Amino acid sequence: MLRRINPGILYGVTAYAIWGLLPAFLKLLKPMPAPDILAWRILGSLVLLIALAAALRHGATLRKIVATPRLVGALTASSILIAINWLVYIFAVNGGHVAQASLGYFINPLVNILLGTLILREKLGKVEGVAVALATSGVAFLAWHQGGVPVIPLTLAFSFGTYGLIRKVIPVEAIDGLLIETAILSPISLLWLVFAGSSLAAGPSPLLIPAAGILTAIPLILFAAAAKRVRYSDLGLIQYLAPTLQLILAVALYGEPISHGQWAAFGMIWLALAIYAAGATLTARREGVVTPE
Repeated sequence: MLRRINPGILYGVTAYAIWGLLPAFLKLLKPMPAPDILAWRILGSLVLLIALAAALRHGATLRKIVATPRLVGALTASSILIAINWLVYIFAVNGGHVAQASLGYFINPLVNILLGTLILREKLGKVEGVAVALATSGVAFLAWHQGGVPVIPLTLAFSFGTYGLIRKVIPVEAIDGLLIETAILSPISLLWLVFAGSSLAAGPSPLLIPAAGILTAIPLILFAAAAKRVRYSDLGLIQYLAPTLQLILAVALYGEPISHGQWAAFGMIWLALAIYAAGATLTARREGVVTPE
């Protein structure tokens, strides 16, 4: 009998596939400055999430969360992290640095592994340890090759890695947590658009604005749901899909130049991920871990 796939895996794959193709959508919004795009993404997400929460009758649950200072504090921290991640990502994509952004999300799985090991006490075997060391060497080589710290990749990797860790450990469901995060960020977004944002008339089609909210909220809901259902270190492996798609777009569609040194760093990180995947698979088989029926 075929074993059923863990739904968390499906949620994760879908989220990362959407994120992998997101640069193509953000390019359509390019006439708008990055802070404007971020503000519209937040406000559009808020409208969608309120509608979902109302339809699912989450009012009582939301009131309990808001009445718990510890949860509000954690969600405030996670909202700041995801806002930083979004803003840097938009700047990178519309500034012609999709490949740099993709590198950040190639590094992020190793950040997940590091956080899962240090914070969540998830066990890391010798093979997995070699993978982490190799990926770290790849990042170090890239820093040496560029003559400085790869700011965009590391900011994206650590901001999203820490965001995901917070969302995994707090007892808040995906939609509820994201709704509160966007509600925290919405007043700032609205003030920005009113006092500093550019005119919509100077930007893309207004029809794209609602789509920005949808493409922001849906993958984050799926990601948070996945983080609750699979090991955090394993979730890092699924993420490999997103930067692969982003790199394909950068090279094949946008013609971004990538140096031999950058390819070498990518190769070291890809090899590290392959080694980690092999080690995790062997460990699961040795311990008799199977997917649920």
